[in-house]
Amino acid sequence: MQRRTQRVLVASQILGGLGTATGIALAAVLAKKVSGDEALSGLASTASVAGTAVLSVPLAALMNARGRRAGLVLAYLIGTVGAVVTVVAAVIGTFPLLLIGLMGFGAASSANLQARYAAADLAEPDRRARAISTVVWATTIGAVLGPNIAAPAGRSVSGLGIPAEAGPFVWAAGVFLISAVVVHVLLRPDPLLTARALAPAEEQSPAARSIRAGFAAVSASPRARLALVTVAVSHTAMVSVMSMTPVDLEHHGAGIELIGLVISGHIAGMYAFSPVMGRLADKFGRLTVIGLAVGLLACAALLAGTAGGSHGQSAVALFLLGLGWSAGLVAGSALLTDSVPQAARAAAQGLSDLTTSLSAGIGGAAAGIVVATASYAWLNLAAACLLLPLGALALFTRKTQHP
Repeated sequence: MQRRTQRVLVASQILGGLGTATGIALAAVLAKKVSGDEALSGLASTASVAGTAVLSVPLAALMNARGRRAGLVLAYLIGTVGAVVTVVAAVIGTFPLLLIGLMGFGAASSANLQARYAAADLAEPDRRARAISTVVWATTIGAVLGPNIAAPAGRSVSGLGIPAEAGPFVWAAGVFLISAVVVHVLLRPDPLLTARALAPAEEQSPAARSIRAGFAAVSASPRARLALVTVAVSHTAMVSVMSMTPVDLEHHGAGIELIGLVISGHIAGMYAFSPVMGRLADKFGRLTVIGLAVGLLACAALLAGTAGGSHGQSAVALFLLGLGWSAGLVAGSALLTDSVPQAARAAAQGLSDLTTSLSAGIGGAAAGIVVATASYAWLNLAAACLLLPLGALALFTRKTQHP
């Protein structure tokens, strides 16, 4: 059953990663084009992660009641509608509508995030990080291909009166719809409902599965709190820097194709090496890999902030940024799942995604303002500063808890 679940999740992640990455590659550029103001370009990623945040708790509640399949299907369908609205907004040149569309588009990211937890529902504890990382890795195929087909997607709509920058969202809408069908038809039996049926009787009460119970479970566990902070900080640092890198590259003469290649390298770092992070987390402990995440993200910020006009250095920095994100996501997600009772996991995981999306949304909004009023280098310095409390918390937890 676990193998079948992983195969279905892998297929949906390939498709979902393709749709998400295709749109994200030019989201900031599209926002700048529609708004006419570079300072507002960071709101593209903010709107997307805000959509993810807004849906996190309702999706967790839906999964608690109906299972993973219902939540994932709904998220992909909302992502489809959001992509269509984004295209309409680009055609008529309405920035507020564009943000609304991007919020809906962010629902697909919520599905991609929740899929990693679905992979862990039936996994043995000593293989949990690897199960999560396998599903995260599956996103590599679609996510790396996505930015590179942004230019062809733009050209494909040139005769339809649709701006080239909005073409990727046309393609994303179709891909998300296919993802919803795959999950609806094939994700049976539902992994969360099956795991819950196999749990001890005392963990099967509705009260133990409430959102409040999930919050209480995280609050009561230092390791769960560290896990939540790890995923949130890793994602916020990544989104803040990544969202403004295409704008910085454009300032230094990079075209759409080069921007696509740099973002592809970044996404390869995010997903391609996640199985390595999963094995490391299972073998050496979650806290060790969290420390690795802090180091990689700090190196990425240093390289990106000092790149200037060096496209090669920017590419290396973005790759390391993705690698650090992967370490933080896999180790943090596994640690969170380890640290709360089975009945409260879906609620705690929804709370984690809510916190992650809200913090990343704030980071994305601030990123555009920082770049417009100061510089891209200052943005990277701010991202590095976010890592200091995470590193301190990880060290404190290691000293007081088993690794």
